[in-house]
Amino acid sequence: MTKRIVITGAGGQVGRLLAGEAARRGYEVSALTHREWDITDAPAAERFVAENDLVVNCAAFTNVDGAESEPDGAYAINATGAENVARACARVGARLVHISTDYVFGGEPVGGERRHPYDVGDTTNPLSVYGRTKLAGELAVLAALPDASIVRTSWVYTGGAGNDFVAVMRRLAGTDRTVDVVDDQIGSPTYAKDLVGALLEVGEGHIREPILHAANEGAVSRFEQARAVFEEVGADPERVCPVSTAQAPRPAHRPVYSALSMTTSVRAGLTPLRPWRQALADALARPADDGKITSTS
Repeated sequence: MTKRIVITGAGGQVGRLLAGEAARRGYEVSALTHREWDITDAPAAERFVAENDLVVNCAAFTNVDGAESEPDGAYAINATGAENVARACARVGARLVHISTDYVFGGEPVGGERRHPYDVGDTTNPLSVYGRTKLAGELAVLAALPDASIVRTSWVYTGGAGNDFVAVMRRLAGTDRTVDVVDDQIGSPTYAKDLVGALLEVGEGHIREPILHAANEGAVSRFEQARAVFEEVGADPERVCPVSTAQAPRPAHRPVYSALSMTTSVRAGLTPLRPWRQALADALARPADDGKITSTS
């Protein structure tokens, strides 16, 4: 019998890629955008989730700065909405994979200037409304459905025609402009194609760890990431200029360090993701308008 996957937030970058890859792997795919399934509407889930389904919750309020001025809206989607999906899965006996974020961590330095990537068991301390609502969503999902899988990821991009960081840097590389990029925020850039492979692996249900990390290997600053984009597309990386977060303030407070470790996740059975620079090169080898990646091979 063909296994069915139900994807919320299928209009977003991860949801779109997940739908394409799941179909390629032989799943029956029900890919639902926000218009089709508003997860803040609790009864709506009854129409979409059935016994033995694999549900992947890609729906989220991801505007980190916008969440500061719309905390109720962010909480409704990231926490209450996630709980609605989990409760629906619990009622009918469906499996749930829920996506979370590195921003549940606070980025505190470890031993002065030495830092190490956050592993699953490290203490959370979100600094922004976005991070707090995503952490609340994790707790609500596991309370409603203890067998659910939470997958935290970091700095997700496709590098194509969208507005993710890599896509924007790629477009700017094609101009003659210089670009200021912060050099004191460090994370683990994650190619959406690689994340999708991890989500489907977790969805198979063989990994029982309730919280997992899935991010490309390595820790890098936004400045270094931007320069790498310029180098990969043949532009002059010297056009990327370092600035501090204090020089480029944003409404939401971002952790200075939020790189993720997959040590516990790999020990639990999840395949490690490749190094971030290798994944970036793969992403940028594709046409800039390639918004439909359908393979994780």
